[in-house]
Amino acid sequence: MAVNPEIDLASGFRKMTPKDVAEILLIENSIYTHPWTEGIFNDCIRVGYNCWVYTEEDKIQSYGLVSIAANEAHILNLCVAPAAQGQGLGKLMLHKLIHLAEERLSDSIFLEVRESNVVALNLYEQEGFNRIGLRKNYYPAEDGKEDALVFAKALNIERSVQNKDDTEAQRRQED
Repeated sequence: MAVNPEIDLASGFRKMTPKDVAEILLIENSIYTHPWTEGIFNDCIRVGYNCWVYTEEDKIQSYGLVSIAANEAHILNLCVAPAAQGQGLGKLMLHKLIHLAEERLSDSIFLEVRESNVVALNLYEQEGFNRIGLRKNYYPAEDGKEDALVFAKALNIERSVQNKDDTEAQRRQED
């Protein structure tokens, strides 16, 4: 698996529940000029997206949401509480979301990030994401709109190669 095996992905993680949303909104509102709403978080939980929190001493330090369907994953939101930033919790949550996508046999994972979010851009590039596009005027911003950079990363490469080899071997047997 591509996830860093040195990181314990079980300790401190749990599924997000509707009871978490009030605490998450405190973080969301302190970080973003245009935060997600209570309704958006509750809808994501209700429809069954993979919504996770990372806690220390029963306090949410970070959260992440990823949608997984048709062998693709899309990171919808990843955030670290202001007081917990700079401690590697963004990377830890990113690894958790990647791990979930790999477990569910996703071949790739995508995300959008504000062009101005240098810390996140550096993290995604460090973790092997590649820039694949630009969404003009994607995010609302204080002075209008801001572009989003689109990133992707290949997952389950060993499985994909094995499936391709199996398909080619089966085709040769049929000929």
